[in-house]
Amino acid sequence: MNEFDFIRNLREQTRSRKHSPRLVTGIGDDASLIAQTANRHLAVTTDLLVEGIDFHLDATPPGLLGQKALAVSLSDIAAMGARPFWSFVSFGLPAEVWKSDFKERFFAGYLELADRYGVTLAGGDVSRTKDGVVVDSIVLGDVAAGAAVLRSGAKPGDQIYVTGTLGGAAAGLKLIEMGARMGDSGLASLPQPGARGNSPTVRERSEARDLDAELEAIEAVLLRQLRPSARVGWGIVLGEERLATAMIDISDGLSSDLAHLSAESNVGALIQSAQIPIDKDVIRLCGRRALDPLALALHGGEDFELLFTVSADETARLPKRVDGVPVTHIGEVTDQPGSIRIAEKGRTWDLPAEGFEHFKDDLTRDPLK
Repeated sequence: MNEFDFIRNLREQTRSRKHSPRLVTGIGDDASLIAQTANRHLAVTTDLLVEGIDFHLDATPPGLLGQKALAVSLSDIAAMGARPFWSFVSFGLPAEVWKSDFKERFFAGYLELADRYGVTLAGGDVSRTKDGVVVDSIVLGDVAAGAAVLRSGAKPGDQIYVTGTLGGAAAGLKLIEMGARMGDSGLASLPQPGARGNSPTVRERSEARDLDAELEAIEAVLLRQLRPSARVGWGIVLGEERLATAMIDISDGLSSDLAHLSAESNVGALIQSAQIPIDKDVIRLCGRRALDPLALALHGGEDFELLFTVSADETARLPKRVDGVPVTHIGEVTDQPGSIRIAEKGRTWDLPAEGFEHFKDDLTRDPLK
């Protein structure tokens, strides 16, 4: 049993235990909806970050971890088409981490991002752990009754879109596993050609420019992993303008999250390989490191972009950009439930859901290698 099987089983057990009529939707979406008034619903989500699984403490500056803890929950609220307003955060720390400045730096980053989106930290809890840092983030948002975007609303013929670019966070994780590190003030500088005091040659200047460009690309993908950006603006537009028929944020990977959305809507999907917006920095870096950019974009998680569907007759109303973030059309919803396929140059094949799972039978298997 993986975590998705467990959640499905738990969801079935709760169906007959709906004790409050104010619960609009429970388990099964990016957030739960609770009726506040006749016209407004409260969207509530929670996310857990565990050291060694969701982040590596030696590779994650505390301020960036604080921002990520909030961003992953903001992304869930965005995926419901809601506006975030309140947050709660709890964490468990080993004694040695508590004695350091970790907690102050963590909340400096957390509150910086909260201020950016007008989110109030309303409470939380602190505990001690014997081994490892654990962070629990809760965010509450507000949405008009009937305007929330669920995973279950896609219909055959709807068009499939994704915000931003894909693969960056997975590439950043790969680089961290290879030893790359991000400091509070950016990457450590490296010696430049010609540093011995002689004037650099044309070739050395070219090599220096190439090195600077590569360092910029490395820093960009590390930040995609360590400090993801929630597409809050896109979520609000898609919800308030009633544009999206179904939506999910890409946390486990495009292949897996498309499968989740399709299963909830009881539909299939066909996406076009050439239209998938692969992060340009991923393409730049993968060649020298024997990584497949398309595999990272399809199966690498934690991009926290929004994957959504739009009725074919509503696509003309879709903005080209929101908050400077573009959107890309990648495919179409089909009438074949359970069939998730990808096409390239006239060839079509099944797209297996090979995104991240916490409890795979074979934990050594990595589809990105």
